[in-house]
Amino acid sequence: MTRMDGVMTPQGADSARAITKLVVMAVGGQGGGVLTGWIEAVARAAGRAVQATSVAGVAQRTGATIYYIEIAPEGVAAPVFSLAPAAGDVDILIAAEMMEAGRAIQRGFVTPDRTVLIASEHRALAVSEKMVPGNGIAQADEVMAAAEIAAARFLSADMERLAVAKGSVISASLFGALAGSGALPFPRDAFETAIRNSGKGVEASLAAFTAGFEAVSAGPAQPEAAVTAKTPAEPAVQGPSAQLAAWAALTARVEALPADAREMALAGLRKVVAFQDCTYGGEYLDRLTALARQDEPAQGFELTREAAKHIANAMAYDDVIRVAGRKTRAARRARIDAEMGRSPQQGMQVTEFLHPRAEEISSLLPAGLGARVAASPRWMARLDRWFGHGRRIRSDRVSGFLQLYLLAGLRGYRRRTLRHAQEQAHLEAWLHKVGETRERDYDLAMELLRCRRLIKGYSDTHARGLSKFDRVMAGADLVAGRVDAADWVRRLREAALQDEEGRALDGALKTVRSFSS
Repeated sequence: MTRMDGVMTPQGADSARAITKLVVMAVGGQGGGVLTGWIEAVARAAGRAVQATSVAGVAQRTGATIYYIEIAPEGVAAPVFSLAPAAGDVDILIAAEMMEAGRAIQRGFVTPDRTVLIASEHRALAVSEKMVPGNGIAQADEVMAAAEIAAARFLSADMERLAVAKGSVISASLFGALAGSGALPFPRDAFETAIRNSGKGVEASLAAFTAGFEAVSAGPAQPEAAVTAKTPAEPAVQGPSAQLAAWAALTARVEALPADAREMALAGLRKVVAFQDCTYGGEYLDRLTALARQDEPAQGFELTREAAKHIANAMAYDDVIRVAGRKTRAARRARIDAEMGRSPQQGMQVTEFLHPRAEEISSLLPAGLGARVAASPRWMARLDRWFGHGRRIRSDRVSGFLQLYLLAGLRGYRRRTLRHAQEQAHLEAWLHKVGETRERDYDLAMELLRCRRLIKGYSDTHARGLSKFDRVMAGADLVAGRVDAADWVRRLREAALQDEEGRALDGALKTVRSFSS
């Protein structure tokens, strides 16, 4: 790096009359084009020749686009510009997300001899990360460590959080970070003028610009004084007096459970009652109380506490009725408005994409009729033909909203459906196996309880999770009686959570069969 007129510039840029080469890597919705336009405006206002190009990407996180800007040295009127960046030939790289910084390093755009790397520390998860049944989030710490080595200078902060706090988008805070870095030979007011001249969201953008500027120019953030976290108070329960009395009776039953399990049991009770009603909440406590009676105080009632969570999740399963209820909640509309930044004067279209399988349709029928339909290949083929194609419902319209609202209103009918009968049978079989196992191997019973986390979602996601659950439980039978049985079931469960297809689980089961046969 060299300093000219009190401003830091990339080595060899202005001093050797070389072109300054700047790359912006952003994903959809982050304003990469706006940021590029601002940088162009600053350079042109200074009398520099400048060129900007972009290469749009697909997949990953709604499309990752590379914006490339070349700024000619002062006094060069007709430079020869390149259309795309080259590895080892980038002076400044701005990454609007941490894994984009990682991609830039992998592609060789960041080099220790010249590149100033400015990156936001937040994450916009890739599709591949979201698809993993367990925690598939890549470790950003590894990218941070690589950036410290790969770049001549590395500047980072949570630019997304800074921008949102000011009511703006990340492009404004990144623009401020670029100005604060001193990597371009232009004064701060030139950057701010570019924002003002854009004429859109000026005040919010300037506030976010200032936040980004200060984040990188003030040096490393100092640790804040420790603050004791306060648990938010639960909202007061409201409703008809009869229902309030029923709820009070249920919470009194929670107080009769072991102290170590009460907090989790109350959270589980809230979930189950919200899913159905207080009667269903009573069934939840019946199951949990029966398990608590068999638990061992010497183990700290760990089995009861774990069961409080997983039984609640099993009873509050995802079905078509619950999904429709989520899509019609007032809180969902408010969340969408907040995320999109919609003002009361703006309209917005919301389209729901639905693709019900024949299994989802038959599961909504009364249990007896649904079982006969599900057992008939002819009727299942008809249901698939009638309902299997994708549907788009505009929930911002009265007609579309009413379809979902009426479907969500079937909550009282839910307990007569085939799906409910199937879920209850599966739940009872699972708890029976846990109870039997507890008598001979407490740790193994704990792991069998935790296997319930493999089942989640609805439609194809639920079917895959249920298949993995059954395979892990079958693997548990193979290792039952071994001293390390609990450890093997844990390994099988973790393998099942590694990928959607179940390849890791296949390998783990093959290992188990190799020594259990």
